[in-house]
Amino acid sequence: MPGGAEETPASAGISLPSEAEVDELFARLQQELAGAGAGAGTPARVLWRGQAERAWSVSAERPLVRRPGPRGLAAYAVKRALRPFLRWYVEPLAAEQRVFNDALLKLVDDLFEAADRSASRGEAAARALAELEERLARLERRRAETGTSARLLPQTVAAQPAAAAFPDYFAFESRMRGSTASIRERQRVYVDDLREAAPVLDLGCGRGELLLLLREAGVEARGVDADRDMVAYARGEGLDVEQADAIAHLESLADASLGGVFAGQLVEHLPPPALLRLLQLAAVKLRPGGLLVAETINPLSPLALRSYYADLTHAQPLVPETLELLARQAGFRTVETRFLNEPEKLTVPDDPVVAANVRRLNELLFAPLDYAILART
Repeated sequence: MPGGAEETPASAGISLPSEAEVDELFARLQQELAGAGAGAGTPARVLWRGQAERAWSVSAERPLVRRPGPRGLAAYAVKRALRPFLRWYVEPLAAEQRVFNDALLKLVDDLFEAADRSASRGEAAARALAELEERLARLERRRAETGTSARLLPQTVAAQPAAAAFPDYFAFESRMRGSTASIRERQRVYVDDLREAAPVLDLGCGRGELLLLLREAGVEARGVDADRDMVAYARGEGLDVEQADAIAHLESLADASLGGVFAGQLVEHLPPPALLRLLQLAAVKLRPGGLLVAETINPLSPLALRSYYADLTHAQPLVPETLELLARQAGFRTVETRFLNEPEKLTVPDDPVVAANVRRLNELLFAPLDYAILART
């Protein structure tokens, strides 16, 4: 009869949700999972785990609810009369079900944790393999550059003494900064800025990530780097790169001979006199309307400062206002600051008071990791 499934004595002692409650729960879970997929910031696994924790405790002590009408009154009386007789039978089953549910949840959690550990180990192994491949390619290209019996070029021609003190800066850079593929993706944003700025000179070009992007875009570009192995690696990609000190190379060029100058993660390596000299030379060597792009670590980000202090060749962090002011004093007509590479931020809750504090924390702790000035003559 209608409603009979809810009023039978067998259902009096076990905590089974009604069909309407199941439908409501299913709809709510669908909505929560859809929100997680749309960027709500909560993984579906966490939502399901929370729901399981709320539902795992099976009990025979479900409160009796009296439904309206004579039928509800009769069912209520029957349930009250039968529940003491059913508890001795139902409660052991419920206790066993609780033990099973608890063991199952722990097992699933262990499986997820093992999967997470395996994924982390896989990512670390992939990074180590990419680093090893780059270092092996560096050795092969260094031999091709110099020959097995030829006199090796100096490891570095950088002016700052800390650079020469590094036993293997190429390996250090591969580990600390990342793979060539990751750096290319981060520098892809500059291709459009430099598309009409040929010829472009990349100062401190490293392994040549930006030069590869500009070559693909059909932009004339060449680079210089102080490190011998960086130069050998970049030349192995067929790029026009030479080993030279950035300032000395700029001094050797004719005035107004460049359309663009790029300095990615370079200016923080230079002590103040060298930095000022580099900016002044860049302004002179660029033609009118030429573009200087100088990217550096953002010291307003605590997360970025960890990377800054990890490299012993860094001279000083440069806040955006300082670098912008120095560029203007060096002769650049306009200077724009662009912030880059924002880390993942804390999710802002609905509560307005808490939300204001979370936004403030995001500003203080999760500022963009890098910034660049785009200065025009």
